Amino acid sequence: MVLQPADAEDATQEVLIKLVTRLSTFDGRSSLHTWLYRIAINHLLNMKRGRAESREITFAQYGRKLDEISDADLPDPRALPADAQLLIAEARIGCTSGMLLCLDREQRIVYILGSIFGVRDTVGGELLEISRENFRQKLARARRDLHSFMQEKCGLVNTANPCRCARKTRGFIAAGHIDPNHLRFAHERVTHVRDVAAQASEELTKLDAAYATIHRDHPFQNPPDFVARLRELMSRPEFRATFELNSANEAKP
Repeated sequence: MVLQPADAEDATQEVLIKLVTRLSTFDGRSSLHTWLYRIAINHLLNMKRGRAESREITFAQYGRKLDEISDADLPDPRALPADAQLLIAEARIGCTSGMLLCLDREQRIVYILGSIFGVRDTVGGELLEISRENFRQKLARARRDLHSFMQEKCGLVNTANPCRCARKTRGFIAAGHIDPNHLRFAHERVTHVRDVAAQASEELTKLDAAYATIHRDHPFQNPPDFVARLRELMSRPEFRATFELNSANEAKP
């Protein structure tokens, strides 16, 4: 949703705080899981813009930016501070994550739920509080916009396209999009999205699913200790004051 791992950590922390401070408002009209997911989704839809969203970018603009990155071979691997394959993976994950930002927030979250995590329309509609048909329509539009761009530009699925991650990596480094000394996305021994998504990626055969598989291959970052962080936040006087104020407001008729 936000591209930058640091922004994702901030958003996760903010969602956790909301979950804790609003537990008293759960009225049982939906399952607890649904209620929790709705809080997370609403936060992601309405939170302030992160660094990667500082300005809106269209698919056409993104394509032009990619074209401006010249193709080149990687330098001698012995001169690189990171493994060449990790650098290529960093380019692939960063570039395909950037494509998601060309979708508006609602399209993005619908695509993540429906295509990447395989959420059914009944669940997706309930989470977004829209009809099943509306969820399917929004998902179809998000797939069309993203997959059409990838079909015309990206060589990961459509091998007729000349764009190759390995050929763009050196240009990404030169442009400052990749720091070989501090990789944001590509790390060894990480869990991939496909490992926890509901539908196994090897079962996907359709073109739409093939593009979604690219995003399922993105890694989950090793998170900081959010439990310890949350406990530390809850021990602060200002947090207790906010919690007591919210409880008092909820108790009013």
